[in-house]
This record gives sequence, C-alpha cells and structure tokens, in this order.
Amino acid sequence: MKKIAMIPARYAATRFPAKLMQQLGNKSVIRHTYDNTLATGLFEEVYVVTDSDIIFNEITAHGGKAVMSKKNHESGSDRIAEAIADMDIDIVVNVQGDEPFVQKEPLEKLLATFADENVQVASLMQVLTEEKFINDPNYVKVAIDENFNSLFFSRSPIPYPRDKTVKPVYYEHIGVYAFRKQALLNFTSWPMTPLEAVEKIECIRSREHIIQIKMVVTK
Repeated sequence: MKKIAMIPARYAATRFPAKLMQQLGNKSVIRHTYDNTLATGLFEEVYVVTDSDIIFNEITAHGGKAVMSKKNHESGSDRIAEAIADMDIDIVVNVQGDEPFVQKEPLEKLLATFADENVQVASLMQVLTEEKFINDPNYVKVAIDENFNSLFFSRSPIPYPRDKTVKPVYYEHIGVYAFRKQALLNFTSWPMTPLEAVEKIECIRSREHIIQIKMVVTK
C-alpha cells in the first residue's frame, strides 16, 4: 500500500494566530512537525497542505514538500481531501500541524491497523486518569467496544459514572487520523451531521454514517 502523510496547516489559527510559525528551538513549529513526520520513515511522501504563502515558503525553502489549497476549507480533513483527490495513494495520515514532537511508534501502530481490509478509518487515543481532564470539554473523550472500535465521541465524560463502584477507563481522542483514500473522499463529501454539529467533533460524522473508526492506544 502506498502511504503518505499530510499535515494541514493554517496560518490564521483562531486561538493562537501564527502558532505554526513560532520558533521552537532552532525551527518553526511546522518545520519540526514536518521533519519529525518525515524522519519516521513510514511514508512514501510527506506534504504540508496550507492556505498560507508564509507556511508554504517556510517548508519549500528548507527542501520540504508543500501543497497550496485551491479553496477555503473548514477543516484539515477537507483540505487534505482536495490535495489527494488526483493522487495515486492508498492510505493518508492526517498529522496535525501543531504536533512538533510526533514520533514513529504511534503512527506505525496506526498504519498497522490497515492490514485488516475492513478498516477504513483509524485514529489515536490515550488513557485519561485525572478527573480535571476527564471533565474538561477541551479534552474529547471516546468510548470504544471490545474490538477497539469507537462507539461515540463527546466533550462530556463518557461513560457517565453513575455506579461509583465501577471504575471505567476514560480515553482522550488524539486528533491524528488515518484514512483509506476513498473513505476520506466519502467523509468530506457528506454534510455536517446533527451530533457532530452540537458537539463540534468532526469524526462523529463517520459514526453517524455507521463507519467504524479503529482506535489505537498510545502514550
């Protein structure tokens, strides 16, 4: 299978404009993310896909590969779908631009799920243990079945601990996704769904269309 990584990168981030161009040691945040993704050796190609000339030039001036978006997009998934539409690839991994410390192991485990031909979408999660994070709506939680397929995502604590004698495991969803090409093109062609709209969690759209998301635990 031909596997690529796409790093969606907006310059005008709402909460922290120009975040990806901030210096982190001797490089910008976006260059660290690009270089560390490339250094995993897991991908035939790594691209930054952006709407910003500044970010495009930051990557290409240092020998990296970047693609300019042709349209305005609401999400990184939409930005990536436009970029890969005419590419001959099998799997695309969406690595967030603000993940400068991205490492090989979690991405390798994510890609390994596609040995099962039934897996169309996969994503990462980690265990949450502190109550303040479990109750924090900025930490998206995911509930899973016994086969590590997602059941639902929520900003609320799921499952709700009505029975205090039972100690559930809480997982935080980490927004690194892997898609089969057609699965991503399908996903971005669907309109926003009701549960996605109220939670403001993009991947709920897949669940509302009965698409399983294979979840992978990482630290």
